Amino acid sequence: MRRTESAPHVPVLIDALIAAVAPVRGTWLDGTMGAGGYARALLAAGAGRVIGVDRDPLAHEMAMRWGASYGDRLATRLANFADLDAVAKEAAPEGLAGVALDLGVSSMQIDQAERGFSFAKDGPLDMRMGGDGPSASDFVNEAAEDEIAFVLRAYGEERQARRIARAIVRARAEAPIATTLALAEVVASQLPRPKPGRSHPATRAFQAIRIHVNDEFGALVAGLEAAERALPEGGWLAVVTFHSLEDRVVKRFLAARADPGGPVSRHAPAVEGPDPSFRVTVKGVSPSEGELAVNPRARSARLRVARRTDAPPLPPVRRGLGLPGEGRR
Repeated sequence: MRRTESAPHVPVLIDALIAAVAPVRGTWLDGTMGAGGYARALLAAGAGRVIGVDRDPLAHEMAMRWGASYGDRLATRLANFADLDAVAKEAAPEGLAGVALDLGVSSMQIDQAERGFSFAKDGPLDMRMGGDGPSASDFVNEAAEDEIAFVLRAYGEERQARRIARAIVRARAEAPIATTLALAEVVASQLPRPKPGRSHPATRAFQAIRIHVNDEFGALVAGLEAAERALPEGGWLAVVTFHSLEDRVVKRFLAARADPGGPVSRHAPAVEGPDPSFRVTVKGVSPSEGELAVNPRARSARLRVARRTDAPPLPPVRRGLGLPGEGRR
């Protein structure tokens, strides 16, 4: 997770990332700028310039403070990283040396009760990273029971998805579910009391609803494809994920790009296909024990790194990436 300005700024797996792409040179695009941890680390490691992209206006307000000392070495753009190729074309006509993506919700978002991401503090049930589109409150109060159950199961891997969805529909019939604690109470009422040291019962449900509200998997695949289009030969793509669903998608995307003509099974002959657009250089590095001692929330993080070849971008393909609910619709 990315930390707030008030906490020590310790970007997850940044040392491993810097080591994997060393020497750091040229212009990098940080597609998930947040509080600026990756951008600052890349600049400190030798990047000539960093373009910080984030769809959260708060990230840009913060960047006006911490970024002032970097002058024209830092440029920021209010955008979704799904559109990073368009941003790069406008902001980095000289070309990119690399793209870094630190996925998931940031601590600065979680820590603000009014953003509605967490049940740790009561606040309006919002969860929107960019502030636009339907909120989490809109979803839980308006979606059909089947849709709520699908979201909880697909994006949160919640085993009691149907039971929780039914309880949400019952609760909203009495009064709209408008706050984080109200939703957490409905979810928790349908699950066993957690044992000491276990996460809150509503953790999976909140993750699932946040992912749905922000279309995080749609943005992830679009962002990976945009990076493929934006990066020249030799350009780096470094992605840090925070849960297994994200990591599976990134892993399969890079594998498909690195071996586009691979056989569908080990018994079938390889089919000659297009040239690979990426070469995978780092396969799923986890945080060290030392890093976990500083930031326990990084336990599930994984780093994957690939380098762009001289082949043209491959056509977009969504099937086979392991997207949650892939076969549902």
